[in-house]
Amino acid sequence: MFRLVTAALVALLLQQAPAPLTGTVKDPDGLAVSGAVVEARSVEGRVARSRTDAEGRFTVALGEAAAELVVRGQGFAEARVAQPQAGALAIVLQPAALTETVTVTATSSEQRSGDLPASIALVNRDALDQSAGLSADEVLRQVPSFSLFRRSSSLVSHPTTQGVSLRGIGPSGVSRTLVLLDGVPQNDPFGGWVYWTRVPLEAADRIEVVEGATSSLYGNYAMGGVINILTPRAQPRSLDARVVFGSHDTGKVDASGGLTRGAFGAQVSAAGLRTSGYPVVIDDERGRVDTNASVRYGNVSSVAQYDPSPRLHLFVRAGYFDENRKNGKSSTIDGTPEANDTMWRSASGGLRQVLPDASELSATVFGDSETFHSNFLAVPAANPPRSIGRMTLRQTVPVLGTGATVRWSRTLGTSHLFTAGLDTRWVRGDSEEDALDAVRGTSVTLHRVSGGRQRSTGILLQDLVQASSRLTLTLGARVDRWSNYDGHNLEQCAPNVTCTANNIPSLPDRSETAFSPRIGALYRVQPRLSVWGSASGAFRAPTLNELYRQFRVGTVLTLANSELVAEHLRGYETGATLTAGRGVTLRATWFDDAIRDPVSNVTIATAGANVTQQRQNLGRTRVKGLEADADWRQGTHWRLAASYAHMSALVKENDAVPAIVGNVLPQVPSHRGSFQASYASLRFGTFAAQLVAAGAQYDDDRNTPERRLPGYATLDLTASRQIWRGLNLFVAAQNVFDRQYLVGTLPTTTGAPRFVTGGITIRSPRR
Repeated sequence: MFRLVTAALVALLLQQAPAPLTGTVKDPDGLAVSGAVVEARSVEGRVARSRTDAEGRFTVALGEAAAELVVRGQGFAEARVAQPQAGALAIVLQPAALTETVTVTATSSEQRSGDLPASIALVNRDALDQSAGLSADEVLRQVPSFSLFRRSSSLVSHPTTQGVSLRGIGPSGVSRTLVLLDGVPQNDPFGGWVYWTRVPLEAADRIEVVEGATSSLYGNYAMGGVINILTPRAQPRSLDARVVFGSHDTGKVDASGGLTRGAFGAQVSAAGLRTSGYPVVIDDERGRVDTNASVRYGNVSSVAQYDPSPRLHLFVRAGYFDENRKNGKSSTIDGTPEANDTMWRSASGGLRQVLPDASELSATVFGDSETFHSNFLAVPAANPPRSIGRMTLRQTVPVLGTGATVRWSRTLGTSHLFTAGLDTRWVRGDSEEDALDAVRGTSVTLHRVSGGRQRSTGILLQDLVQASSRLTLTLGARVDRWSNYDGHNLEQCAPNVTCTANNIPSLPDRSETAFSPRIGALYRVQPRLSVWGSASGAFRAPTLNELYRQFRVGTVLTLANSELVAEHLRGYETGATLTAGRGVTLRATWFDDAIRDPVSNVTIATAGANVTQQRQNLGRTRVKGLEADADWRQGTHWRLAASYAHMSALVKENDAVPAIVGNVLPQVPSHRGSFQASYASLRFGTFAAQLVAAGAQYDDDRNTPERRLPGYATLDLTASRQIWRGLNLFVAAQNVFDRQYLVGTLPTTTGAPRFVTGGITIRSPRR
């Protein structure tokens, strides 16, 4: 009798608790899709979540009969299976259309880009391969809202001018945009700019660009948006490589490879480039001082992962980066080039786990150790011009930074995806400077150590609400607290040299708090048409570089300002997405951003060609405009895409310098646009063209007519052909017509001339 009762109870339990759903997820070529999110949903709205492992396998246990199985993978359209039955399910994911592409950056969870009230640009693996650019910033110029502080490529520009701006929000060497690599910050911890040569292009699966205020999720630096470079998990066997040779004595090797053994996997990427560069000062102003601007760098990154089950993923990453630049000038006294070099070690580790209640927990810790050296050349007035150059400053900037991020998310019922998070970061940095004599620039007259420490912590809450089959809401808020402390400006003068009164052993500590809310709504008017809108608050705290470090570019001296306060933004967006036909997507977005206390370089004195600026909180600026893009895809062969951005960026209030009220923000053109056309065929090869155009912009805050940089347009072409399975030959040309366009004034500098490259690529089967 006891055995009969036991057997009956076991049978009843088995009947009440269906077997877990198991299966595999693959692409149309039969290759495993790892890291895909698999959700089992019941009729009552309960959800169980898991992820596929390196072989594409998954197991998800709901505890009751599943009414639907939903599978999302990066770069693929969402797949749904109604009434899934226990057994080995075989899910095939199809390549995603523009609005079907899964994005993780906009909400910190996998969602289709077409389901979110946000402006999102995606640069996929095909677009990376078809670009003629050698660095990530050159590739991203196809996104019209994207720009560095100046028009020049990161291959010839000083690192401190490589800050990224989206939509013209606060253009300067400091970024108003957060740049991530698999969720780990890549902005320089001392100054906020970005080393674009650190981005592992061959290892990247795609780049997501979230335009607009995103501080409610990411806090500092995300005032103007987020750029996230995403790499895939390690594959059983993979190798992607590109070897490039080109004009201006350029060579580049970029490779990424990985393998897995059971639950363990590893991925290693490495890149190196060397180019002799080109002169950046225009011919009729070039003098004895001027030489080629050039760069050489090496970058290595390795990732080890452990996936004991589809519910748990652990990783450790380590990286080393070394870069050396010559900035296009040399001393006429001893031949010393104006140059800089950077050595950067980084490490991070973390986990992502699906908990027993089907919620998901992710955590990451990271650290950076960086040393930056730079010297600066003064070019005094002379006859002929630019015939005398002497060193004026030598600088060393050691930086340490650490941080951690924790995110927890859970589906509540049928309509809520709730996320909570905590971030913290600490930075210590000093600018150690030796000022040199004003005659030959060879002896030290003053030693300065300026710097301090910064600590910041933020907590966030977010709820994605599926209010109805047509209406999706995003509700989010974040509170950040940061402090600057141990600030100092220590100066020691050489014997018999009069010292200034700027020796300040202890600058005042400062602390601030910011609240960053966001509300957004997307409404599906019909299956082909969606409209959306959002309102956000955002902020950016001043960096240690802005607070404590001064620098010189040519005849322009820029002073630090330890009394800077945070910038704050209030932003509004509204947009519409229309799927006009098979493979045709049209999008338009209107935005209006008001920035209070923006930090900018303000001219405070002029003496002939010499200009002195200081970083100041301007008062108030406003950036508003319109973005539009169209995308047409014909099967797997043809793609046409066009994008346009109109930006009106004006100073609205400035009590300190009333003369600049109403002026256009420097380095922001009113118009930017791009056009891409590509054809891909296994038989004939791949051919692509890209046209990038920008309107006129000013090089100074006073909008001086003589410092207005005219608009320009450049054309890039690429062609590649497979000669053996996975092995391709390619040729590319940037600025095909060798168009000269201006980058800066005092002196007048130009962008890249025609740049022709060619080489081979090796591709493993697509992930």
